[in-house]
Amino acid sequence: MKQVRTREIASGKWLALNQIEYLDNRGVKRVWESVSRKQSSGAVAVVCTLRPSGRLILVRQYRPPADGMVIEFPAGLVNPGESPAETAVRELREETGYRGRLLRLVPDAFSSPGLSSEIVRLAVMEADEEKQTDMTTNFDDTEDIETILVEAGTLEKFLRDAAVRGDLIDGRVSAYSVGLSAVRQSPV
Repeated sequence: MKQVRTREIASGKWLALNQIEYLDNRGVKRVWESVSRKQSSGAVAVVCTLRPSGRLILVRQYRPPADGMVIEFPAGLVNPGESPAETAVRELREETGYRGRLLRLVPDAFSSPGLSSEIVRLAVMEADEEKQTDMTTNFDDTEDIETILVEAGTLEKFLRDAAVRGDLIDGRVSAYSVGLSAVRQSPV
């Protein structure tokens, strides 16, 4: 299977709608529509644990495509000339006020490969909560973000309760919660 041709069929300031022609595994030409970001080298989502408490830093913000308040990890687009590591540190500070230390970047992943070519890099970070002094945030004009601190062991219950209240849950946070539950339930 391989792409034969891609053409842009609609475009906005930040996104392009593309028509992709590809050959399937039988050699049949197929057509698919996808969205791609313009002016971006992908995104970074930050999984940050506070030390010594072990609480996770989450954010809650309105997302127009979902038309609701979404519980997410702090995240943002990689700016031109910026590395994903620099983006992670910057976005954590800008969105939550926390200053953290990058532990590692997880290999690139697609956020929704049936819809978009966008790459998201997970950045695993930690922040010493006893050394946080200036908790000033720096939101973009379109952002109004609430920082939420959650005990890792209560994340699944927190997400269930948030959903009952009407909040929406980002898939990365749900997957992280399932992973935490699986680790707690696995035999030693």
